[in-house]
Amino acid sequence: MTFEIVTIFPEFFRGPFEFGVVGKAIEFGLIEVKINNLRDWTHDPHKTVDDRPFGGGEGMVLKCEPLFDAVESIAKERGPARVILLSAQGRKFDQAAARRLAAEARIVLICGRYEGVDERVAEHLADEELSVGDYVLSGGELAAAVVVDSIGRLIPGVVGNADSTQFESFSEEGLLDCPHWTRPAEFRGWKAPEVLAGGNHAGIREWRRMAAEEKTRRMRPDLLDRGNG
Repeated sequence: MTFEIVTIFPEFFRGPFEFGVVGKAIEFGLIEVKINNLRDWTHDPHKTVDDRPFGGGEGMVLKCEPLFDAVESIAKERGPARVILLSAQGRKFDQAAARRLAAEARIVLICGRYEGVDERVAEHLADEELSVGDYVLSGGELAAAVVVDSIGRLIPGVVGNADSTQFESFSEEGLLDCPHWTRPAEFRGWKAPEVLAGGNHAGIREWRRMAAEEKTRRMRPDLLDRGNG
């Protein structure tokens, strides 16, 4: 799996992918992350990537020309890829989307900035437009890091125990993951559930299922409503 990130702040990514399972996956060649500076595809002395919006209004808009040139150049040089525009206007990125995209060989992530991106990028260049949540970020760089981490850990071999990616939040019938405890069994008078230390594996599975349903009902009841719908 190869991720191509198109950004005006390539320095942002010096740290996020150096740690954890994604950092190890890059080190061992299981995934590859290439950072592309959008300003490399500009043609003026100031390396301009944005301009004022038509119709007036606040802020600046990322221009379509350098983005088309960047993505088309990447495809020509390194092969076709699924192109994703990261923006607050996109469909919500979730675990199902992560699993779907983990089947791709190459993904281009366009990091939006400023007031937005020329709509021709969304309509004619990107294959899909995704948002990591119902809030506004200063740019798509943080979102790109989230997407790479979420998809990357689903690539075979990235997570040591593959089962751990199948029995976690949003993976089993849309439930949150069950609560977890570890030693000590009692801390400040708060005890871990005795069933977890009893050795009855069937009982533990049933308890975890019920605990996951209870936590989902308490923290994210919308997930249960969605399943019933």
